[in-house]
Amino acid sequence: MKNIIIKNALVNALLTALYIVIIASFMFYGQKFFGGPNQADIVLMPIIMLSLLVFSTAVVGSLIFGRPIMWYLDGQKKEAISLLVYTLGIFLIITILALVALFIYLRLAVIMGA
Repeated sequence: MKNIIIKNALVNALLTALYIVIIASFMFYGQKFFGGPNQADIVLMPIIMLSLLVFSTAVVGSLIFGRPIMWYLDGQKKEAISLLVYTLGIFLIITILALVALFIYLRLAVIMGA
């Protein structure tokens, strides 16, 4: 059962990270595809951003908490808590690796004089 928990935790954390990469990339490169800087000064922009926040919260919430809640409600309380802890732990490692990559990138940019 522990292998299944770790596998599920890894899949949940990786899917969460992938979703974040896709949304962040869309936000970063979106202006190049959809128009210049003056296009963003409309009332729809805050509406879209808040809608994206709510949608992202729901997606990431289901990826991280969905299965643990189902398992908990089915009486598998120990397994549910283990899955949640493993998922959060793996996602923390992914986040730390992203921070290390950013730190290395910034250091290399300083060294190269960019």
